[in-house]
Amino acid sequence: MRVTVHQPQYLPWSGLFDKIDQADGFVVLDNVQYEKNEWQNRNRIKTPQGWCWLTVPVHYHFPQRLRDVTIAGGDWQRTHWRAMTQSYRKTPHFDRYAPLFEPLYTTAWRSLVELNLATMEKLATALGIRWAPRLATEMALTDDPNQRLIDICQQLGADCYLAGSGSRHYLDHERFKSAGIAIEFQQFEHPTYPQLYGAFEPALSAVDLLFNCGPESLALLRRARPASANAA
Repeated sequence: MRVTVHQPQYLPWSGLFDKIDQADGFVVLDNVQYEKNEWQNRNRIKTPQGWCWLTVPVHYHFPQRLRDVTIAGGDWQRTHWRAMTQSYRKTPHFDRYAPLFEPLYTTAWRSLVELNLATMEKLATALGIRWAPRLATEMALTDDPNQRLIDICQQLGADCYLAGSGSRHYLDHERFKSAGIAIEFQQFEHPTYPQLYGAFEPALSAVDLLFNCGPESLALLRRARPASANAA
């Protein structure tokens, strides 16, 4: 059994869903420290003027667990939905998926994690990816980063951990090996697909892929995927 782990993000990019699609189990790491100016409360879309941030304003004080971060007031929901509508209404599949996402911007959110999980669920559902995450806060885990991942794998009965490519430098390979858990690294190849507004822009929120490519989105991710992953 292969398990992957990731922090909850706002409207994540397609690389995260490629990783979830390759795993048998997915754990949402909602008990780690909030990271300012990262992807936990923002992501990018493509507009006629180029890419832009959609940022959710939050109340935060250092150090604070991600699960405890709350959303600040303001008009961010109307601003985000207006930007998304204006940017994607002419894409081939906006009308198909807009009714799925619009309720995100009429719901009164307080918890950033709950908002992020809702955006992730909407995207996974639209892409056709199985969505059955476990929350780290509901598991008995240590704060040590490597042991926490080993604990997750052991509690889910996994013998393989699917890691992001950026984690090579901090994973303790010997500890995983001693625990009987293999490490595989995701090799994400970003698919190129038709977009509006000029040259292709990679690494946007997965809504860009979905609105432009519709039901073919997951097949595009899978076709771009290398035949095998590197094992540690």
